[in-house]
Amino acid sequence: MVRRRLVVATAVIALAAAAGAAGADPAPPVCAVAVGEPIMLRSSDFDPDVLVWDSRQRAIDYASGNVRNASDVLNHTLLSRPGTHAIVTTCAAGTVKPKYSPGQLDTIGVKITSGPQRGRYGWVSSDDVRDGHTSQASAIP
Repeated sequence: MVRRRLVVATAVIALAAAAGAAGADPAPPVCAVAVGEPIMLRSSDFDPDVLVWDSRQRAIDYASGNVRNASDVLNHTLLSRPGTHAIVTTCAAGTVKPKYSPGQLDTIGVKITSGPQRGRYGWVSSDDVRDGHTSQASAIP
């Protein structure tokens, strides 16, 4: 009889713990980079240049595959060469859902610190950001 009560009590406690864990709020997404971190801009090997957008929403729309026309791209971006250095000014975690790939990306505010656009501000996705501390162009996880 005592053993049966012990088994029932253990089962009730396990179910309560599982229900509490299932109902808990998920952890908020964390940005791949920290504000103030030096980074390097570089896109894919196929097309390494980076479009630096003039607004966060336009960067989100572009990375999500929602650009209305080429005129929007030409009028609202700076074309940065691969290897351009920048500093992270802000990061919005998990704000981009790419159209053709799983997962979410961050939208990162940057201040460009090298090249002809030095001193300009803009927005990129976390796919276009590499570690600025090393000479390698390794992707930031």
